[in-house]
Amino acid sequence: MLAIAAASFTACKSGGGSSTTTDSTTTVTKTTDSVASTSPDSVKPKGPKPVWAPSIKPQMQAVLEKLASYHDKPIPQLTAAEARKNHTATDAVMDVMKDNNIPMPLLKVDTMGKDIPVTGGNIHLRVYTPQGSEGPLPVIVYYHGGGFVIANLDVYDASAKSLADQVGAVVVSVAYRMAPEKRFPTAHTDSFEAYQWVVKNAASIKGDPKMIAVAGESAGGNLATNMAIMARDKGVQAPVHVLSVYPIASADMFSASYVKYLDAKPLDKAMMMWFTKIYTNNMAEAKDPRLNLVAANLKGLPPFTIINAELDPLQSDGEMLANKLKAAGVTVDRKLYTGVTHEFFGMGALVPDAKEAMGYAATQLKAAFKK
Repeated sequence: MLAIAAASFTACKSGGGSSTTTDSTTTVTKTTDSVASTSPDSVKPKGPKPVWAPSIKPQMQAVLEKLASYHDKPIPQLTAAEARKNHTATDAVMDVMKDNNIPMPLLKVDTMGKDIPVTGGNIHLRVYTPQGSEGPLPVIVYYHGGGFVIANLDVYDASAKSLADQVGAVVVSVAYRMAPEKRFPTAHTDSFEAYQWVVKNAASIKGDPKMIAVAGESAGGNLATNMAIMARDKGVQAPVHVLSVYPIASADMFSASYVKYLDAKPLDKAMMMWFTKIYTNNMAEAKDPRLNLVAANLKGLPPFTIINAELDPLQSDGEMLANKLKAAGVTVDRKLYTGVTHEFFGMGALVPDAKEAMGYAATQLKAAFKK
């Protein structure tokens, strides 16, 4: 997949091979074009709304139309290695923006890479630091999506970069190992060892070790939630806040949103079944509370922010998790964005709801760091 260091939108997270290590960059991006730039408001889809998405917003529909135009094979028909080569919504968003001459926004974030040891090997971290910052800054440990099987740091680069830019925080994006090369619970244990590394070494990356939050999207939303649970259970410093964006949180694939958005794009039920089969050692593990978070002990966790998309099989997962957290006495703020799909969160350069969602997430994190 393409590295998108300049774009303030995230990829579909339905693709991407091994994480790259081209991390030492200074990113200040402008679009200079002799043709007058246009607004996302000018983007119009070419065809009718999908039957499953009568409320879809025009920019979101345009992204899905572009994604469909690549004619990639459906992921459930592919091996993991093949699926990692599919186009992502990053490609679609970039092409829609190019077609409509929409400029990239300005971001002032530096990046660097670091490899750290974990049980059984090493993993890569990408560290994003706001330019000109003196520190110590708050820290966000970020986990990318991809069903524990596909995607990488590049595919989710813009989410991490946008959080660093808008929150004014150091963001550490974690390249946990994925299945089928490394099955459950490797992604979870790698992620926790990376969190522990940040707690112990925050000062070395201009971070404040007492101001650490966790964040993630989809599979990464599951991982971020698990970090809070594992920190509590293992007596490790707890994150001050958890940002969980359309998390995988339930083993129930017959929930209301799974039924309603069975054939949604870019994520559908068949893909979720494929992810589960590849990540787990056997399908019974899907009910492990680390995957089936709604069955986990959620008491004593830090405050949560949960973001969901309406047109998404995982909408009910986020709702159920929010309800279970509240029942356990945890402070939860949840927002559901209508007319958008799974993977919308980082598309702020093109999709207005995505821009609002990123702003909301940044506001929530900044408030948590001030307490």
